[in-house]
Amino acid sequence: MHLIESHSVPLQEKPIRLQEYAVGIFHTIPTKSGIKKALKKKLLFVDGNNATTALFIHGKETIELYQPETKTALKKLILPLQVLLEDAYLAIVYKPAGILVSGNAFITIANALEQNLQKSTQKDAVRPQPVHRLDYSTSGVLLIGKTSSAITTLSKLFENKKIRKTYHAITIDTMKQRGIINVPIDKKAAYSEFEVLASEISERFSVLNLIKLHPKTGRKHQLRKHLSITGNPILGDKDYGKEELILKGKGMYLHATKIEFEHPFTKETISITTELPKKFRKIFPNCNL
Repeated sequence: MHLIESHSVPLQEKPIRLQEYAVGIFHTIPTKSGIKKALKKKLLFVDGNNATTALFIHGKETIELYQPETKTALKKLILPLQVLLEDAYLAIVYKPAGILVSGNAFITIANALEQNLQKSTQKDAVRPQPVHRLDYSTSGVLLIGKTSSAITTLSKLFENKKIRKTYHAITIDTMKQRGIINVPIDKKAAYSEFEVLASEISERFSVLNLIKLHPKTGRKHQLRKHLSITGNPILGDKDYGKEELILKGKGMYLHATKIEFEHPFTKETISITTELPKKFRKIFPNCNL
C-alpha cells in the first residue's frame, strides 16, 4: 500500500464517527459509500492505526488514506515530467493539460512521480503524492509531498490558506477590470479574486479576456463555476461553458501559473512561476506575466 492523501482534523465540538466525518475530506473518495469501502478494505488509518467503523473522531487526529498496489500500478509508466523544484521533503512539478492528477487510471501524475523524482532520504519517506488537485484539463504547477510529515504539513498549510496560488485563464465576454466573486459553492463560502490583463475583440466570442485569478478558498471547480456564474465562462470549459460557445479540440484555457508558500521545514520562501502555455500566447502574444 502507499499513502495517497492525508487530512489533519480540527478540534471538534463533539465526537463524530469517522465514517461520517470523512465524507468529502478526500478528493479520491468524496462519497459516504467510498469511505465505507475504504474502511472495509482497511485503507484508512488514524494516527497510524488502522481505522474501523466504530471509531469516533475528537479533533487533532491525522487521517491517512492508502491505496493498495495493483497489477496496473506496477506496470512501468513512461511519462516524463518537468520538475520545477525538489528537495528531500517536497517537489513541484509541471502538470500538462489532459492528464489526471490521481485516481484509478494508469496514466496519472501520481503514478509517474517515482520515475521523475529522487527518493527522499528522510526516515518517514513515502511514495511521492500530490497534496492538492488540478482538473484534468488544467495545466500548471502541482505541489508534491515526499514524506509522511511533509504531506500532512502541506495539507495543513492548504487548509489554513497559507499557500497562495495564482491562475491565468481566458474568458468569454466583457468583464469588469478587477473584482472579487463571493458566490457560495455547494452552500459553502467561496471567494475568487480576478484582474483582467488584456482583452481582444473576437468575431465568434465577442470578447476574449486574459485574466489573473487568486482563489481565496478551495471549493471544487471554484474558478470555473465562479466565472460561469458571472457570465464569463472559461474558453473551452465543456462543463460550465455555454453550449454554443464551446471550443473543441483545444482543451480548457485555465493554467496554474504560480505557487508561493513558506517551506515548512527549511523555512525558506518558495515561489515558483511557469510561463503561459503556447495556446494562450497565440491569442495574447504581447502579454507578459
